[in-house]
Parts: sequence; structure tokens; C-alpha cells
Amino acid sequence: MEVDRSDISLPVDGEGQGGVDRFCKLICEKNMETLVVLLIHLVKIAVVFGILMGCVAYAVLLERKLLGRLQVRWGPCRVGPFGSLQPIADGLKLFLKEEIIPTRADRFLFILAPLLSMGPALLAIAVVPFGDTFDLFGLLKKPILLQIADIHGGILFILALTSVGVYGIFLAGWSSDNKYSLLGALRSSAQMISYELVLGLSIAVALMAAGDVSLRNIALSQGEGFWNWWIVSPKWLVLPGILGFFLYLISAFAETNRIPFDLPEAETELVAGYHTEYSSMKFAMFFMAEYCNIITVCCIAVTLFLGGWHAPFPFLPSGGLFGPVWFVLKVFTLVCVFIWVRGTLPRLRYDQLMQFGWKVMLPLAIANVLLAGGGILLYEMWTGS
Repeated sequence: MEVDRSDISLPVDGEGQGGVDRFCKLICEKNMETLVVLLIHLVKIAVVFGILMGCVAYAVLLERKLLGRLQVRWGPCRVGPFGSLQPIADGLKLFLKEEIIPTRADRFLFILAPLLSMGPALLAIAVVPFGDTFDLFGLLKKPILLQIADIHGGILFILALTSVGVYGIFLAGWSSDNKYSLLGALRSSAQMISYELVLGLSIAVALMAAGDVSLRNIALSQGEGFWNWWIVSPKWLVLPGILGFFLYLISAFAETNRIPFDLPEAETELVAGYHTEYSSMKFAMFFMAEYCNIITVCCIAVTLFLGGWHAPFPFLPSGGLFGPVWFVLKVFTLVCVFIWVRGTLPRLRYDQLMQFGWKVMLPLAIANVLLAGGGILLYEMWTGS
């Protein structure tokens, strides 16, 4: 962080040692402020990424438990109380397994691919606002933002990172020297390119309504009750918000390779798809990246369409630590929807997947953008705003 040194001046002749002392004291105060800001940022990074990794681990347990209930079975229940230590056991098992690299694989790209998948998945969460501000129960003079980095083009930053993630999957399939892996990588590339168009157009609808590309400003524009959330806001005659939300959600299923769009790793056709040749922690990194992406797309959906950290009713508190609580509850609900869909729908054929993306989703997304623009124009003409 840059330090404002406009009020720092060197001592002039005649001031002597007292002027030098004042100058050194001022420099120390400025440096101390910088160190405090740096420390706050480091603490925020550690807390957010620590919670994210914990959520990734226990999202797997949540999925196995919910799928068990949907399929009338128990799910994990042996390791720890109610199976609560199962993620730790799975992590130890993967960590201790043998690392295998195929003889004819491109070693450098084979190792790089999991990093390219995991890195963007972790970085994307940095610009998501989890709440408004927090003063640590009055201990801080200046409240801190409940967000790691408040950059103006936050949504553009996330879209750029999600586009990089496909390189990890493609390189994993290409570098493995395995035909099944290569087929999975090609499927993933075509699928992500196809559905990213719909994803971008559905996000554009929320950006049009908010008039901003900052995730924090978009969340702030949805306060004072659920009727001001962009999913149901009367600003654009309601329909574009609902349609945009569902288009975004369906595209998010495809972007995260979840059923019914998990063709890149279809076990019945491709053994395990792009990560067939991976084992131990390299395989675990692909696994963690998938669940990181699920949590990230749910965070974006909550921020763009579901009011961010705001409570559904104005009389309920949303400030301080209440904001993150509302945010987590909304994200948790959407994650459960992802799991519910996985336990309900069958996998599509690849030709059905591509036809649905290009012939149904894309025309709907384009029409929705036009409808949203018309609705906003009519609203502004009617209200004179």
C-alpha cells in the first residue's frame, strides 16, 4: 500500500536535532500505519483461505451425506462422530499415496496442470465481498472491509481467472499421453467455451441493473429488503432477473463440470476423463479446485442476484458479523442445490450438451439481455430517474 508522504518535510537549517527527531518520528508513524494495514490484509487472507479450505473439505462430506439421504443410505458414518472426521482421513490417504507419472507424459506440463486448475480457483475468492465493514467490536479506529481486495473490476477479474482454469484441464489431458484423458480435455475445452458465453451474458444482466462492475457496489445496491435483490427487482419488470439467475446457475453447472454436465470426466465412457493418469495430491488438487469453483460461483450468484450479505428483510441486522452469516447461509443453500441436482439428474450425451448450450441457452441469454435493457429503460422513463 502506498504511503502518503505529502505532509513529510525535511528539517530546514536552524531547526537542528529537534527537527531531525520530529522527522524520524513522523516516518516511524507512517511506517507503523503501513505495517498495521499490511497485517490486517495478511490476517484477512489467512482467515478467508483457511475457511475456504475447510469448506472445501467438508463440502465433500456434505455431498456424500446428502446423496446418501437422497438414495436412502447412510453415507460416511464410521470415521469420527457421524463421519465428521472423514475429510481428514481422505486427505491423509491421498497425501500418503504413491505419486505416479506416466513414462511418456510431458513431465513439466503434467505437474503444471493441477497448479493451473487450483491457482485460479483460490484467487477468485479474493475479490468476493462477504460483508460490509467490521471494527472488531470497537477496537479498530477505522473499520475494515470484509473483503480481501476491493478492486473496481472485480467481476472481470473473476471471469479472467475462470478462463485460465480450462488450461489446467486441457494440459492435464494432453500431457498424460492417454487417449481417454485427451478426449476429456477436448470435451472440457469445448464445453467451457460454449457455456462461458451464456455465463457472461447472464452476469451482464446484473451489471446493467447495478450500473457498476464492482462486486461490492453491486451488493450495496441490493439493500433494504429482498424485493430490491436483482433476481426479483421491479427495476426491469422482474422476469430478466429470474431468467438471468437460472441461466447463470445452469452455466455454472457446466463451468464446474457437475452433473448433468460432467462429460469431461464421464466414468462410463472415459475411465475418469482428463485426470485418469493422476494420483495422490495431484489428483486431490483437481478435486479441491472443483469444489473451490463451486463455492466461488455460488458466492458470485449470491452477490449478483441474491443481495450479497444483506438480510431478506430490512428489520433484520446485516451489519458487522451478521453480514457474513447471511452470506454464508445463502451460499450454503446454493451448494445444497448443486448436490441435489447431482443426485437427481442423469448425465447428458455430449451432442445434447452442445445443442442445449448453443441452441437453447445462448439465444435465451441474448434475448434476456435485450429484455433487461428494455425493462430498465421503461423503468427509468416511468420514474424519471
